Amino acid sequence: MDIGSSIVRTIYGEAGKIARRVAKKSGNPFDWDGKLDDILTSPIFGFPIMLLLLGAVFWITIVGANYPSQALAVFLFWIEGHLTNLFMLVGAPGWLHGILILGMYRSFAWVVSVMLPPMAIFFPCFTFLEDLGYLPRAAFNLDHFFKKAGTNGKQALTMSMGFGCNAAGVIAARIIQSPRERLIAIITNNFVPCNGRFPILIILSTLFMGAGSVKGGQLTASLAVVGVVLVGISITLLASLFLSKTLLRGIPTTFTLELPPYRKPRIKQILVRSFLDRTFFVLRRAVIVAMPAGVIVWLFANIYIGSENIITIVSTWLDPIAKVVGLDGIILLAFILGLPANEIVIPIIIMSYISAGAMLEFDSMIALKGLLLDNGWTWLTAFSVMLFSLLHFPCGTTLWTIYSETKSVKYTFFTFIFTTAAAFIVCFLVFQGAKTLFF
Repeated sequence: MDIGSSIVRTIYGEAGKIARRVAKKSGNPFDWDGKLDDILTSPIFGFPIMLLLLGAVFWITIVGANYPSQALAVFLFWIEGHLTNLFMLVGAPGWLHGILILGMYRSFAWVVSVMLPPMAIFFPCFTFLEDLGYLPRAAFNLDHFFKKAGTNGKQALTMSMGFGCNAAGVIAARIIQSPRERLIAIITNNFVPCNGRFPILIILSTLFMGAGSVKGGQLTASLAVVGVVLVGISITLLASLFLSKTLLRGIPTTFTLELPPYRKPRIKQILVRSFLDRTFFVLRRAVIVAMPAGVIVWLFANIYIGSENIITIVSTWLDPIAKVVGLDGIILLAFILGLPANEIVIPIIIMSYISAGAMLEFDSMIALKGLLLDNGWTWLTAFSVMLFSLLHFPCGTTLWTIYSETKSVKYTFFTFIFTTAAAFIVCFLVFQGAKTLFF
């Protein structure tokens, strides 16, 4: 134990002894908060309970999102059919129909039908745990690991903020006084999935790790998402350790976390905050970015240079690089085009696959899986995409926030390169290892 932690522990110990001698509790003396904390922050039970709660949230999300997603897709593509008929009735040119309906509207329809149901379930569940007062306990459980990684325990709190939005996690790093440790927290915050990446993880795990027709499939999908989240936390710790021992060497400072009392969840506030501040905020940003992205993808698919369209040319050039890490050229291109917002990566992949061939309409998640399978996807492809989505460069908003917080183009660019390199290295090791073992 370092001297700083020893001094803090002694001070709090003495304060507790004095409080017990001079203060008396009125009413029921039983300390429910203390008893719960003995279990939830226990070295033995704390971490398993945290994983169990995460798994339960993901399981509820995956099970509950299937039917609403299918119903929304049917409704929105029914509207698309009528819009197409209207364009034909008024004699609109094919290029206008392509840009507005097959590009812009179809991208909008996929974002809403695929992303809204999972978010509408996940965010209230996550906000419930936050309002209950559990999230600081999760940060407390992780505090020891961050100290071992040579950084400040407050990084556990900034990482937890990153689960909502990586840009918010970067801003939250202001609570860390040490410039060195604050910079480590900023650089590594991207390794936990944010609002925009959770739908990608949930959708792909549902389609490929938890085949709906197989008993227990939803549980498998939930465990897959928990596993990916654990990978993100592990990479955060490893990256923090690497930076603290190399480029950002220094002595870690002491951090004392005071746990707030448990609160009775306020259901009305939870619903308002989770739907307005998170679900619709993320969905609005995704739609705003996805609709013009759909236009760009449609144009890329319909502008030809010689006998090939732009998507084919660029994705073919990217394909050899992408194949090494378990992706393909279109997937890698989608991540590049998705720099403004992670939420549009899956819609861009869908639009690219569809635009590259016959235009199809989908009315269920099964049809989406069929499209991906027709383009060579396997469970290993899906897992590689999940890992790459988890680790790759931050979105445009987060990069801008990093620059605003650090006032450094160098560290902003370094974060982009460092996280992207981590994504390629991890995906390469996992894909090549899995291919050797299973294929």
